[in-house]
Amino acid sequence: MTPRQPIRTQRCGREEARSRLRDARAHLQVAERATPTSPPEEIKAAISSAVLAGIAAADAACCQALGERARGQDHLEAASLVEQVAPEGPTAAKAFERLLSLKDEAQYGFTDLGGQRLLASLRQARALTAFAESVLER
Repeated sequence: MTPRQPIRTQRCGREEARSRLRDARAHLQVAERATPTSPPEEIKAAISSAVLAGIAAADAACCQALGERARGQDHLEAASLVEQVAPEGPTAAKAFERLLSLKDEAQYGFTDLGGQRLLASLRQARALTAFAESVLER
C-alpha cells in the first residue's frame, strides 16, 4: 500500500473567506434560477453552479476556521479539511461529498440529470453556504 499524499493547501484568512463566501452566494443564485422542469441542459448548468457554490463555501469556511484551504486537483481532499471545522464540520463534509458526486456528470457527462438531482444539489449547496456563513459570523 502506498502512503497517502498530503493534501496540498493554500494559506488564507478572513478576507479570502469573505471573498469565497461572496462567490458561493453568486453561484448559488445562478443555480437557483433552474427548476425541476427546466430543460435538461439548464439543469446540468444549474447543478454545476451548485457544485461551484459548495466548493466556494467550503473554501470560505476553511479559510476562516483553519487558515487554509485545499488546492489539489481532487476536490474530495477538501472534504477532510471541512470535516475539521468544529463543530459542524463532519456534517458539512458529508453534504460536500454528496454535492461533489454530481460534479463530473454535470460538467462533463452526456446524460440528463433530472429535477430530483437538481433539488438535491441545491439543498447541499444551500447547506454548505449556510455553514460557511455561520463560520464567518464567529
